[in-house]
Amino acid sequence: VATGVVGWIGFGAVFSSLAAIGWRGLGVLCLWSAVPFGLLGTAWFLLAPGMPARRWRSFVWSRVLRDSASELLPFSQLGGFVIGARAAVLQGLTPTLASSTTVVDVTTELIAQIGFTGLGVAMLAARLGEGGAHGPLVGAGLVGLGLTAAGALALIAVQRRGAGPIERLVARFGPGAAKRVADFGRAVNALYDRPAALAWAVACHLAAWIASAAGVWLALKVAGVGVGLPAILALEALVCAVRSAAFVAPMGVGVQEATYALVGPLFGLTPEMSLAVSLLKRARDLVIGAPALLIWQAAEGRRLVGGIG
Repeated sequence: VATGVVGWIGFGAVFSSLAAIGWRGLGVLCLWSAVPFGLLGTAWFLLAPGMPARRWRSFVWSRVLRDSASELLPFSQLGGFVIGARAAVLQGLTPTLASSTTVVDVTTELIAQIGFTGLGVAMLAARLGEGGAHGPLVGAGLVGLGLTAAGALALIAVQRRGAGPIERLVARFGPGAAKRVADFGRAVNALYDRPAALAWAVACHLAAWIASAAGVWLALKVAGVGVGLPAILALEALVCAVRSAAFVAPMGVGVQEATYALVGPLFGLTPEMSLAVSLLKRARDLVIGAPALLIWQAAEGRRLVGGIG
């Protein structure tokens, strides 16, 4: 699908736009990525009770691995969540703490994304005005926003109240695992009993979404593409909403490219430049994610060899 979208726009035009952004734009985007990753790691760190400040780097690193796995490995986002939690365990967290904070962190990120997506839909509505040919697009965005909010509420309800039935089911078929499930349920509920930490985590996630969009704007500015920051914020908000809705698609391949090609022109980007932005972000994910995954695999290999020895 991704190749088809690029071919429909025109390979030459897309790669000419990508060349216009160039290595400088890619370098700016990669360096700036330290800002959103730092914020994302901070959001996760704030959820862990009593965690010393020196462990902050462990959460940032585990978050880098979570996103790298989601963007580069042929998994859905759920696979990235598991790998991120596994990375946190390798950094010294208990399995219960790593898994419970991962689940709650994902939930707080979803709540923050609702706000970010709402910002994008509002900007889209303001740009298109009332009525017009693109009115259904705004309506679809509002419907999607409502469904996402409902999904977030349902997810919280399952986490808060679903541990009991799950624990009884596990106890029936696997008594040995029942205690671990009970510990996990209690840990999740304890995290939800810290509203201040949850609020700070949501704020950090929202700041990370905005910072990520600002990185794209900086890369385009370096390339001399005159698109304002509000337009890029709105575009990134809508792209992330579509990608989240299609979370089962590994790496969002095709989904991301098609969304950029369709929505980018509404905010002043040509279709070819919109696709170039998508490919630029893919290149950024590769530059950051590939070394991170190799380091993680080396750590797993040393652990395996040590266990055998």
